[in-house]
Amino acid sequence: MKLIFWGTRGSIPTPGKQTVKYGGNTPCVELRLDDNNLVILDAGTGIRNLGEKLIETGDSINAYVLISHPHWDHIQGFPFFKPAFISGNEFTIVSGETKSVSLPDMISDQMNKVYFPIQLNELKAKINFKPIGEDEFRVFDADVKSIYLNHPTFAIGYRISQNGKSIVYISDNEPFDRYVAQSVRNVEQDIVNKYLECKPEPNQRVFDFVMGADILIYDTTYTPEEYIDRVGWGHSHYLFSLKVAAEGKVKKLILFHHDPSHNDEKIDEIYKKCLKEIKIRDYPFTCIVAYEGLEIET
Repeated sequence: MKLIFWGTRGSIPTPGKQTVKYGGNTPCVELRLDDNNLVILDAGTGIRNLGEKLIETGDSINAYVLISHPHWDHIQGFPFFKPAFISGNEFTIVSGETKSVSLPDMISDQMNKVYFPIQLNELKAKINFKPIGEDEFRVFDADVKSIYLNHPTFAIGYRISQNGKSIVYISDNEPFDRYVAQSVRNVEQDIVNKYLECKPEPNQRVFDFVMGADILIYDTTYTPEEYIDRVGWGHSHYLFSLKVAAEGKVKKLILFHHDPSHNDEKIDEIYKKCLKEIKIRDYPFTCIVAYEGLEIET
């Protein structure tokens, strides 16, 4: 399997000379399975550039788009994804939904004529929807598992396995704390209950989900100092990212979903601190930072 990163930034696009190294587009990762079938992880602004590359081939496209959750930074690129405007292409959008908002509505609402000139039902490509929760299903010849994460209102992590290799994508997840869960009520209660029922360590759910993965793409939005003032916002700090990788015995950790306030210099600093922690704690996994254009095979 091969990964290409088209967007690595969280929350909002951050173009400019201070973000050139790691990129300013919001989350989108191209995953090519062993048979070259296409899976797209999230549809942030990075998906626009992916779309430009795809249409250059002139080939018809049949792909799955696995959306972690419908916050703007993870879906805002879809209306600018040119392959969706071309007849003969087909996309299956996979994600969760709530009792009040269906998956199709989550995608189409941002394309309401008040906000965007083209509506979802006017796209020329065939668009399918597959609502999921915590499930196991097939995507082409790969096995996919999903898990609810600790993020407002919800977010989903994906584990894609093929031919004995596994890639885990967890874009938005906050360390679960039982005390915090009593006071911060911005996550669906059914999801909170799943974590509360996991004893003694509620985060063991995530540790088990990533267990033994060849590659873990993981939310590393904050520093530990920043996280203190951002509890309940739904994201991890780098020490917890390292803990997830260590507890899950993964082979390679990729730091992802960079905070919009972090310029290239700040991300370099965070990476150096991560490498220092890995050395001090004698963690066995390797660690790199996601940047636009990064290509990795497993």
